[in-house]
Amino acid sequence: MPEPVVVAVTAPLALALAASLLGGRRGRWPGLLAAAAVVAAVALLTRDVVAHGPVRHQVGGWGAPLGIDLFVDGLALLFLWLSAGVGAAATVYATAYFHDDEAAGAFWPAWLTLWGGLQAVFVTADLFNAYVGLELLGLAAVALVALGGGRAIGAATRYLLVSMLGSLLYLLGVALLYAAHGTLDLSRLAAAAGEDGLERAALAAMLAGLLFKTAIVPLHAWLPPAHADAPGPASAVLSALVVKATLYLALRLWTALPGLATAGWLVGALGAAAVLWGGLHALRAPRLKLLVAYSTVGQLGYVLLAFPLLPSSAAVAGAAYQALAHGVAKAALFLAASTVLRAAGGDRLDDLRGLGHRLPVTAVAFGLAGASIVGLPPSGGFVAKWLLLTAAVRAGAWWVVLVIALGGLLAAAYVLRVVGRSLAPAHAGAPPLKAPRRLEWTALALALASVALGLVAAWPLALLEGLAP
Repeated sequence: MPEPVVVAVTAPLALALAASLLGGRRGRWPGLLAAAAVVAAVALLTRDVVAHGPVRHQVGGWGAPLGIDLFVDGLALLFLWLSAGVGAAATVYATAYFHDDEAAGAFWPAWLTLWGGLQAVFVTADLFNAYVGLELLGLAAVALVALGGGRAIGAATRYLLVSMLGSLLYLLGVALLYAAHGTLDLSRLAAAAGEDGLERAALAAMLAGLLFKTAIVPLHAWLPPAHADAPGPASAVLSALVVKATLYLALRLWTALPGLATAGWLVGALGAAAVLWGGLHALRAPRLKLLVAYSTVGQLGYVLLAFPLLPSSAAVAGAAYQALAHGVAKAALFLAASTVLRAAGGDRLDDLRGLGHRLPVTAVAFGLAGASIVGLPPSGGFVAKWLLLTAAVRAGAWWVVLVIALGGLLAAAYVLRVVGRSLAPAHAGAPPLKAPRRLEWTALALALASVALGLVAAWPLALLEGLAP
């Protein structure tokens, strides 16, 4: 039987070709098969990692430095579960979301290609192969944004240009590291790394490229329109998964190689700016999906707040759990917002009065996921922010504590903007709203999962033990 780590990458890519050949809405069958294959592969990987520790697989029997090594430890497994869970939910949602054969025919191959590239980033042990995975998911993500048509075309174009610039910077760093050490395997680089000027320049270029792709303030302008104007399932995977790939690589580089340690305060300052800037713009956003998109800018900043606190184990755990909790909650928010847009024909906040009475399941899903974004107990967002606060207090970084507190207040304010309107009486004569059950219940399932992540946090956090001193 194929190794589970190989199946996790190749199944979505192979089934993307099948979806392309089938065309139209028939592409949903390869999509559902890919979801089952990815979830099963990640479950088997979990068994292996728990029983035997980190898994390393040499593709074709050729190991580093000549071949390709795939590597899965606790950190990779956490992100693989995020990809598997959100990806499966987005797949189920998309089977009910797309009624037009032409849109469905374009969505399924692009989505499955993106999924395969994402999995490749999470399991690769080689920095160049990580670049290949980033390019694959980046180009597919641009295609998904463009499916929205109209304003989305311009957003997709900006996304493409920024993504290409980020890729060039990352590839420049990869070339410099290879020139310095003759290998791109991360474990070999960690053993050979020093703190010379060439290595620092390489890591700085790679980090800058990853931050461009992550849309961290002030490099964020492309993200809100791209995520807000994309089709519903695409918005969910873009915000929950795509930007996590670059954060995952940044965290890997930071914990494995010492050359970036002096830049921790700069990265933390960018994270603080993102938390406050994203929160303020979400508070002023006139549309529901735009509000959720600006919230992504702010919530990603929390992950960067951990970087000046590294190598603290609490900071590593907080950054990883924030990525996990945000991914699940944000996917639920985007799916709920897309359901509202589909049912109501628009998503202006001023028109959403009475939503709790007109689409109660969707309103509950938004409220539960919003609680995790704010960081209310017992949600996954609360655990993540508590870990970051713990690391900040231990390090005496009180400015991080202040930013987390202010970010929580801003998040509470913009979530309450929506919840308040949904609980208010509907406008006189407002028609009842209906949405396919699959759309509503998929969003609710993810929202419940975002709360459950706080109740079962001990097991995921145990996977991260040993990643930092």
